Amino acid sequence: MMKKKSIYASTAFLVLILCQMISALDVPLDSKLLEELLQPPTITQQSPKDYIVDPRENIVIQCEAKGKPPPSFSWTRNGTHFDIDKDAQVTMKPNSGTLVVNIMNGGKAEAYEGVYQCTARNERGAAISNNIVIRPSRSPLWTKEKLEPNQVREGDSLVLHCRPPVGLPPPIIFWMDNAFQRLPQSERVSQGLNGDLYFSNVQPEDTREDYICYARFNHTQTIQQKQPISVKVFSTKPVTERPPVLLTPTGSTSTKVELRGNVLLLECIAAGLPTPVIRWIKEGGELPANRTFFENFKKTLKIIDVSEADSGNYKCIARNTLGSAHHVISVTVKAAPYWITAPRNLVLSPGEHGTLICRANGNPKPNISWLANGVPIAIAPEDPSRKVDGDTIIFSHVQERSSAVYQCNASNEYGYLLANAFVNVLAEPPRILTPVNKLYQVIADSPALLDCAYFGSPKPEIEWFKGVKGSILRGNEYVFHDNGTLEIPVAQKDSAGTYTCVARNELGKTQNEVQLEVKDPTMIIKQPEYKVIQRYGQVSFECIIKHDSTLLPTIIWLKDNYELPDDERFLVGKDNLTIMNVTDKDDGTYTCIVNTTLDSVSASAMLTVVAAPPTPAIIYARPNPPFDLELTGQLERSIELSWIPGDENNSPITSFVIEYEDGLHEPGVWHYQTEVPGTQTTVQLKLSPYVNYSFRVIAVNEIGRSQPSEPSEQYLTKSANPDENPSNVQGIGSEPDNLVITWESLKGFQSNGPGLQYKVSWRQKDVDDEWTSVIVANVSKYIVSGTPTFVPYEIKVQALNDLGYAPEPSEVVGHSGEDLPMVAPGNVQVYVINSTLAKVHWDPVPLKTVRGHLQGYKVYYWKVQSLSRRSRRHVEKKILTFRGNKTFGMLPGLEPYSSYKLNVRVVNGKGEGPASPDKVFKTPEGVPSSPSFLKITNPTLDSLTLEWGSPTHPNGVLTSYVLKFQPINNTHELGPLVEIRIPANESSLILKNLNYSTRYKFYINAQTSVGSGSQITEEAVTIMDEAMASRQVDIATQGWFIGLMCAVALLILILLIVCFIRRNKGGKYPVKEKEDAHADPEIQPMKEDDGTFGEYSDAEDHKPLKKGSRTPSDRTVKKEDSDDSLVDYGEGVNGQFNEDGSFIGQYSGKKEKEPAEGNESSEAPSPVNAMNSFV
Repeated sequence: MMKKKSIYASTAFLVLILCQMISALDVPLDSKLLEELLQPPTITQQSPKDYIVDPRENIVIQCEAKGKPPPSFSWTRNGTHFDIDKDAQVTMKPNSGTLVVNIMNGGKAEAYEGVYQCTARNERGAAISNNIVIRPSRSPLWTKEKLEPNQVREGDSLVLHCRPPVGLPPPIIFWMDNAFQRLPQSERVSQGLNGDLYFSNVQPEDTREDYICYARFNHTQTIQQKQPISVKVFSTKPVTERPPVLLTPTGSTSTKVELRGNVLLLECIAAGLPTPVIRWIKEGGELPANRTFFENFKKTLKIIDVSEADSGNYKCIARNTLGSAHHVISVTVKAAPYWITAPRNLVLSPGEHGTLICRANGNPKPNISWLANGVPIAIAPEDPSRKVDGDTIIFSHVQERSSAVYQCNASNEYGYLLANAFVNVLAEPPRILTPVNKLYQVIADSPALLDCAYFGSPKPEIEWFKGVKGSILRGNEYVFHDNGTLEIPVAQKDSAGTYTCVARNELGKTQNEVQLEVKDPTMIIKQPEYKVIQRYGQVSFECIIKHDSTLLPTIIWLKDNYELPDDERFLVGKDNLTIMNVTDKDDGTYTCIVNTTLDSVSASAMLTVVAAPPTPAIIYARPNPPFDLELTGQLERSIELSWIPGDENNSPITSFVIEYEDGLHEPGVWHYQTEVPGTQTTVQLKLSPYVNYSFRVIAVNEIGRSQPSEPSEQYLTKSANPDENPSNVQGIGSEPDNLVITWESLKGFQSNGPGLQYKVSWRQKDVDDEWTSVIVANVSKYIVSGTPTFVPYEIKVQALNDLGYAPEPSEVVGHSGEDLPMVAPGNVQVYVINSTLAKVHWDPVPLKTVRGHLQGYKVYYWKVQSLSRRSRRHVEKKILTFRGNKTFGMLPGLEPYSSYKLNVRVVNGKGEGPASPDKVFKTPEGVPSSPSFLKITNPTLDSLTLEWGSPTHPNGVLTSYVLKFQPINNTHELGPLVEIRIPANESSLILKNLNYSTRYKFYINAQTSVGSGSQITEEAVTIMDEAMASRQVDIATQGWFIGLMCAVALLILILLIVCFIRRNKGGKYPVKEKEDAHADPEIQPMKEDDGTFGEYSDAEDHKPLKKGSRTPSDRTVKKEDSDDSLVDYGEGVNGQFNEDGSFIGQYSGKKEKEPAEGNESSEAPSPVNAMNSFV
């Protein structure tokens, strides 16, 4: 019972401590600060666990560490103290723990085999290195053996055994012939993983006496050669076909154990005639996608980065036309320990709490043990603040004496992991690391970030003030970052001034001032304009700017996004660009770019060049060809050519182009030789040996080129050694085990003589002293086989002919072939910056595992699901490539409130390496998009019904909708704004107690916990008062009203008839007589075509009626008597009626057309409505 109580008490204590824990301190990467703070040792560099050394060179065992004060170093060898002072061959580098064993002055590497471990110690603790196992490499000679010739019948199988000597590390095997050429391999003939050469069936062409197996020991850069093996194939007719039989592995089943993360290689090679084809399957499953490769003509199955899930039975099937054979390989994947959570350094303040967590996995599951300062924790000095609970050490109420370095060891039968993590307890008053009075300058309406980098233990609190005696800054207009930075999202001119940052903890307080200046933005107040200009004219583009007086702007002009041509015709002024003597090539887009230290603006305009009208009097044409070519002053390497120009055809000759033909190497092909000014008619030409020259001349003017002249006589130069070597020499491997040397061959005339060949030489850089050379025919490529993967080679290619060699060529450095990277980037970390942006970090892979030119890293990332909808969709992976040896990158364009996965791969010239384990991260909530729609229906006298759709992208959990509305009067002025907050689960609302016959404008947006999204707007109108509408209808339908209108119409008709009759009579009054006596020439009889009258009319009494005017009556109101006039109403569109018959036409001033929304009218009054307004 007591035991159970103690377990409960221990559990309760652990929960209490974990609940009280706070985040450990982050120490800024400030060099001055790091030099002043005490810090336990940290191992920064050490030799690999399994360290194979070259027995001919000094042994260097690395151990580097940092700490404050600087640590001292000591070593153990095979578990006991290694006193380096007693061994004259061993020295330790100054200020370092690295050991140097002097082998080149008499020491023997075998004497220093063993297990070494380094300890770095200072007053704050001790860190230890891995156990470093030192073994010298071995490359033994081949044992002598008598090899009998192999006599084989055609169609039989054959195995040539290599059996290389056992070396450390194991050698690389390859088969070659006496000429050092790799033996061709195929589905029929191939090399096995053990180095043996397998023939599925032999053919007569396999007969040869120089099958040679080579073993290359890379560590010592030596190659051992087995004695040549002879094979003789004798034919028998007919050749018997055979079904497949497996040569390796033997039997029907076998087993294979591989470690997690390694490359699994399975092999099946079969005999048979016809040659069998190999196929691989995994029983009860699929071969892993993207990690499965087939090599050696599908005889080898390769699975990279294996995991426990790859365990199972793999079957290879060999098949030909006569049958099949198969073999099952049972694969078990074990795992050396690997980290789940490696312990991380803790920086704590006195009295704080923290934990060190060490979690590892493996197969079998690893054992976790702890050490303190290199001593097993069970026998280490006790620390009351420390409690060990399995893979976790819990620290509570730490003091400065609690500082130490802890080691976590995770081990199983396949290996171990050792990690150092220190606990550093610091008591430090606040320090502000940002320089005093640092000046920040920003453009108005852009963000301003004011730094206050700080450190202290305990972690200081940060406060910001503006001005010398200002109050503490608070509110939504500022953003306060955890690192002390003050952000002003939209800086205005009044934001400028002095800002004070104050940092305080229980040990003290400090402050720092920074200055903020807010500048006016740069603007282009007069932009360049589109221009059309005739050829040979002049054009100018203006670019007048306005900028802050304290900023110095620079103006750059571009043409088609490139620098202006280097031409004196382009004149750049203070605020303009002038182009003189414009030509067709000046056509394009010209951009003015204005840069200051804080901002940049630009503007562009196009220039179109058109042809100037031609002058018909002068005809311009290309010149006539030169003639009368003559060769004089013949020498071995030069000759003089002269000619007579042809007619220039009104356009002066600007130059002559001389071309030559090599009748010996390229008859009929003309090449450019040189060009001379148009005033010159002779030229001294340089010649090459062993060329049969002919020359011709072409005249050039502004119109174009003439026809070529007739060829000159031929001139053959003597042969000589080559003057030059091939250019563009490169060494790039096409396979992991070869080096392809290429070059650009010399042209025919560059050979300088017959018998052109090339001497190709190569040697491994910094390894080989002697060059390996071969002379090849006039080709442009040579392949060196059997090279190590991706190592540098020095290469040179020298030309020679029958008369001798060219000068000594220069050397270039190339690399043998690349292979796919071996490992994935480790320690992938994702830091979510905001709802749409994340930053990913990773550790670079060791360069030796890249096995090629490091091109960069690729980040694959994809959305798994939206956290708001909880629905998965088709996974669309996105890829970002980061060039070079970058270790971080930004992931833009993420969707808020979503779950993502990513992995990272290293890329070389061969392709991509394995992917890192998928990393899951989630983006926080963001503001939603606008509601998908807003409809307004069912208008009544005092209510409207609103319906809306949820946002297409909620970007989080919706908390509510915010509806705002306000009335619009006849002059389009907006009334008071009303705001209503609606629960997120609602999608409709009936608004009551509205004014009748009134237009309203509605705004609605959705909200999450982050803030409000964008809004959507609509307008709608309540219907008119029913009594007024019925009154309008009643008047229009009353009988008395209809009778009155008919009477008025009849009276007007009678008056028109009377006037017509009186005018037809004419000349019955004195005015008419005067008209006849004094005829006015401007008064003409009525014209039949336009219907006008040619009679006199009084200016006052007989003015023609204006369009739209009415005869005054009791029922009308003149303009001066009333402000209410038809002129003030809408644009003459009849009023409209609702479905219930109520009139909804409205008075309104003139306004711009608006799209009809909801059930709103077009707002133009009807004549009936206008007339009723006067009653």
